[in-house]
Amino acid sequence: MMTHRERKEPVRIGLLGVGRAGWGMHCEELAGREEQFQIMAACDLIESRREKMKERYGCAVYERLEELLADPQVELVDIATRSNDHYAHCLLALAAGKHVFAEKPLTGTYEEALALQEAARTARGNLYVRHNRRFDPDFLHVAELIGSGMLGEVYEIKLRRHGYQRRDDWQTIKEFGGGQLLNWGPHVIDHALRLLDSPVADFWSDLQRVTAVGDSEDQVKMVLKGRNGRVVDLEISGGVALPSPVFAAYGTKGSLTLADNMIRLKILDPDVKLADKQADPGTPGETFGSTETLVWREESIPVQPSQPGNIWDELYGAIRGGREFPVRLEQAVEVMRYITEAKKNTPY
Repeated sequence: MMTHRERKEPVRIGLLGVGRAGWGMHCEELAGREEQFQIMAACDLIESRREKMKERYGCAVYERLEELLADPQVELVDIATRSNDHYAHCLLALAAGKHVFAEKPLTGTYEEALALQEAARTARGNLYVRHNRRFDPDFLHVAELIGSGMLGEVYEIKLRRHGYQRRDDWQTIKEFGGGQLLNWGPHVIDHALRLLDSPVADFWSDLQRVTAVGDSEDQVKMVLKGRNGRVVDLEISGGVALPSPVFAAYGTKGSLTLADNMIRLKILDPDVKLADKQADPGTPGETFGSTETLVWREESIPVQPSQPGNIWDELYGAIRGGREFPVRLEQAVEVMRYITEAKKNTPY
């Protein structure tokens, strides 16, 4: 909840890039948040986009980034440009002394992410990374259920983002930072690292282009194993016509799956004590192991985490309230580490 002090001073935004992300996502999400954020300026190469920003917000509009950065009314630069431009635009905005809210991916490579992290250490403004799906209700609810212990010791988690599309826009072209690793990858890899709940001990990946028409991967398979023994198996694909559940988690006391905004749970009844069993080295009878009646609890529940979140609330609290932004910069840099690692020795 915002304090009275937080409510009365909006953060003054300069929006860089008024395309699918800037106009279609950021502007829409900011609607109704005028007490927190005010768009003071916008910058885009396309005149018609600048005009619609002026018409909607009455804000200053610029064709060149340098003009936006020189505007004293701009406190936070909201970067929503193409993926291959994020690194350079973040550096320029930090050098101008502004706070920066960077759309994912933070950069194109791990090396760039490390350089940007170093630049942010001495900058007057702070660098915040828009891993907004960290606050998706389905992710929050699944993380909550795993953390509750009801599944027992969770040993494997599956993350899936499936669809089928013969995609042909710039996000299929390497030159512009295309490919699913830099598109859905930052979101799903961030989920994987959070749910792994352990430093990574082992990592494997495979990239393919199956239906997209550019020169970037649209099929990503990654497996991460934590030092704690937990495995996270993630898949992002534009070539799957029959999608799997978005989340699945397997534990020693039960499992869950999530699809179509519903969570299906099957867990051993915690009120029923399991019989003590020991492995028998003798000659088996007619069954595989001794017979046992297990008592299960099964239910389907709608996605509704007990503690919902929103990245704009968190951003406002960090800038105006001095609270720690939950997407730490080093976590976003770590995501870029595995994106870069997955691309090694591939055509992508």
